[in-house]
Amino acid sequence: MTAPYEISTDPARLDIPLIHHWLSTDAYWALDRPRPKTDAAIAASLNFGAYSTTTGAQLAYARLVTDHATFAWLCDVYVSPTARGQGLGTALATAVRDHCRPLGLRRILLATHDAHGVYAKVGFEPLEKPERWMALSLL
Repeated sequence: MTAPYEISTDPARLDIPLIHHWLSTDAYWALDRPRPKTDAAIAASLNFGAYSTTTGAQLAYARLVTDHATFAWLCDVYVSPTARGQGLGTALATAVRDHCRPLGLRRILLATHDAHGVYAKVGFEPLEKPERWMALSLL
């Protein structure tokens, strides 16, 4: 059986107004993010869209910030409420992992409040030595 969606990195397929709406109104980490900030983030990232194979409508989105050589940060992962519970989040994370595998990246990081189980299915684990990591908050 064919999946009811397809995943693509083609930037021309992205529904940017929809992505901005999703993130700025329904994603706890990006609430009220201004549209110019969303546009700049998309322009500087490798983007993954998931699309209905019947309607072509965008169902999910993920953004990867990477140097394509050593490191990547997976962020802004969002699945439309109408498409949740069907394995699309796991499929999207799998597509990101598989796209990155031939690059020879040392690691892909992400942060999540409530989707640890989704990412664990794809091989993500808690940081082995979190005491080595630091963050600089600029806001």
